[in-house]
Amino acid sequence: MKPEYTAIARGSLLLCNTSEELSQRILSQAHVRSYDRGATVFLQGERAAAIFIVLEGWVKLYRIAPNGAEAVVGVFTRGRSFGEAVAFSHGTYPVAAETVTDCTLLRIETDILMRMIRDEPDVALSILSATFAHLHGLVSQIEQLKAQTGAQRVAEFLLELCSVETGACTVTLPYEKVLIAGRLGMKPESLSRAFARLKEAGVTVRQNHAAISDVTALRTFAEEDPADAWTRAV
Repeated sequence: MKPEYTAIARGSLLLCNTSEELSQRILSQAHVRSYDRGATVFLQGERAAAIFIVLEGWVKLYRIAPNGAEAVVGVFTRGRSFGEAVAFSHGTYPVAAETVTDCTLLRIETDILMRMIRDEPDVALSILSATFAHLHGLVSQIEQLKAQTGAQRVAEFLLELCSVETGACTVTLPYEKVLIAGRLGMKPESLSRAFARLKEAGVTVRQNHAAISDVTALRTFAEEDPADAWTRAV
């Protein structure tokens, strides 16, 4: 494994709290795999056989509703792990995983981790910690859907991509806008309206780039109580 891949894996939620010796034992039995864009990593309902860490690229997790609609559960990039929640149950994946760019993933077999748990309880704690972090992320998504407008959710998304805390910044949208809309619980046309709304907050979108004139002002917009707009109108 490349040294940079080892460093990325060691910094993931799954391994960041394990000892150097234990993480090396786990990584020595893991496999690096490359995927083209649009490849299936695993399917919803498939036996949960592995946990994955993203080394390069982006992966989406999604569910297919009974009516055939796709619901994006999350989108993961470098250093993020997924698949931990079902590691203990020997059950099936509750979601499907698909690459949205060319990807390199680290695959860790759950059977290997389960054998290690008997001798190294820290492995179980790491899996539980990563699962809790994913749960916290889902709760945050629900909070955004309930408490923020579509434009505010897009603003939060852009802020996550910013490399600076203040001043101007230009970010590259990491994947296509249809997926961004799905990730934020919006329809593509709603995303377009949200980008138009963000012009008032100093955001200009051209193709796959978003120029932000003032990161602080955009953060203020994202954190504003939506009810304030009604108060100002009155």
